[in-house]
Amino acid sequence: MREKIIHKSAELFLNLGFKSVTMDDIANEMGISKKTIYVHFKNKTKLVEAVTFNLFDTICDGIDDIYDNTTNPIEELYAIKMFVMHHLKNEKSSPQYQLKKYYPQIYSVLKIKQFEKMHQSVKESLQQGVDTGVFRNSIDVDFISRMYFTGMTGIKDNMFFPPERYQMDYLMESYLEYHLRAIVSEKGMTILNNFIKNQS
Repeated sequence: MREKIIHKSAELFLNLGFKSVTMDDIANEMGISKKTIYVHFKNKTKLVEAVTFNLFDTICDGIDDIYDNTTNPIEELYAIKMFVMHHLKNEKSSPQYQLKKYYPQIYSVLKIKQFEKMHQSVKESLQQGVDTGVFRNSIDVDFISRMYFTGMTGIKDNMFFPPERYQMDYLMESYLEYHLRAIVSEKGMTILNNFIKNQS
């Protein structure tokens, strides 16, 4: 039951926002009593925390799987983007923004976990790109990895990129191309251009 509650809550939170969804909404959607939810979660904050870190783990597992099964780091980054967008439902409700605003403590812990995971994965991916000649061998892998995380976090800031003007899919796509064009070698540029052409 705990897993079912987490799964349904994640769906509702991502579509409608952490703030909008009440415990009553979740109970009604599931056809259970609110009391049943409180057996597993002391309050809404505990539920939000469980949903957030469950989603984080799911996305991490999926990213690891992509790293193991893609042929080059350019394709890898695009595959990860698609996977994350799918799991975050295109971020209609700006979940990161809402989490930061209404559940700042959970957001702080999540951001640290995201950085640790992403920094390590991106560093490995960048190094693989350098070793295979797809990325320039002069890049500072540690610095670029940190810049990539900063940019990915930055495009989710509603103050800089208001959702009524920018769709998350467009932002991620544009940022990814911006990031890759800055670091690819000539060989990588050919792969990137072909990849973009085949995508459209």
